[in-house]
Amino acid sequence: MVSAAGTSRVREERGGGPARSEERATAQGRERRERRGMARRPWPGALTVPLSLLGGLLAWKLLVVARDYPAFVLPAPERVAARFLLALRDGTWWRHTEATLVESLAGFALGFAIATVLGYLLAKSPPLERVVAPYLAASQALPVVAIAPLLLLWFGFGLLPKVLIAALVVFFPILINTVSGLRQIDPALRDVALVFGATRRQLFTLVELPLALPTLLSGVKIGFTLAITGATVAEFIGADRGLGVLLNISNGLFDTPLLFVALLTLVGLAMLAYGLVTALERALIRW
Repeated sequence: MVSAAGTSRVREERGGGPARSEERATAQGRERRERRGMARRPWPGALTVPLSLLGGLLAWKLLVVARDYPAFVLPAPERVAARFLLALRDGTWWRHTEATLVESLAGFALGFAIATVLGYLLAKSPPLERVVAPYLAASQALPVVAIAPLLLLWFGFGLLPKVLIAALVVFFPILINTVSGLRQIDPALRDVALVFGATRRQLFTLVELPLALPTLLSGVKIGFTLAITGATVAEFIGADRGLGVLLNISNGLFDTPLLFVALLTLVGLAMLAYGLVTALERALIRW
C-alpha cells in the first residue's frame, strides 16, 4: 500500500505541487488584470487626437490674440471656419477637393499596382534587380516638379498627367517596402511549404503575402499620403480644379482664410488616408 505522504507527493508531482498551483493562480490573476487594463486603455487613447487638435486650436487662437495679427497674415480659427462654411455653401470647396481626391486615388492605385508587381519580381530575381536598380535610382534623383511640365506637355492638361505624377510619387516607397518585406521572409518557411506540396499560388497567398504584409502596409501608409502631395503638385503646374489650384487662387487674391481652408483640407485628407490604412492594418494583421 502507498502511504498518505507518498500519495500526496505523487499528486504534487502530477499537478505541479502547491508552488506550481500558486504560480498558475498568480499568472491567471495577472492575465485578468491585463485584460481589464486593455479594456480600459482605449478610452485615453481615443481622446488623444481630439485633445491634441483642441490644444492646437487654442494655441493658434492665443497666438493671433497675443500678437494681434491681421486676417491677411494669420487669420483666427473662427474666421477660417467661417470661410470654410462659405466655400462649402457655394460649392467651391467640394469642387476642388473632389478633383484632388480622384487624382490621388487613381495615382495611388496605379503606383501601387506597378510597384507591387515589380517589387515581387525584383525580390525573386537579384539579376533583374541589378539591371533595373540604376534606373530606379535615376528616377529618384529627378524632382517631380521638374518632370511634371514634361508630362503636361506630352499628355495635355487633363486627368492623365496628374494621375501619372501622383503614381510616380507613390511608386518608390511601396516598391522598396515590397522588396524588403519579401526578402525578410525566412527561406526555411518557403522550403517547408514546398515540402508539403504547396503550389506557387499557395506559397504566395499562404506564406509570402501574410508575412510581407506588415512591411508592405508601412509603405502603403507613406504612399497614400504622398499621392495627395503628388496630385497637388501637378495642380500647381497646370489645372483648372483641385486643392493646388485653390491654393494658387487664394494666394493670388490674398484670401488667407481660404488659403488656410485649402491647407487644412490637405492635412485632413492625409490624416484620413493614414487612419484608413492603419485601420486596415489592424484588421488584416491582427495576428
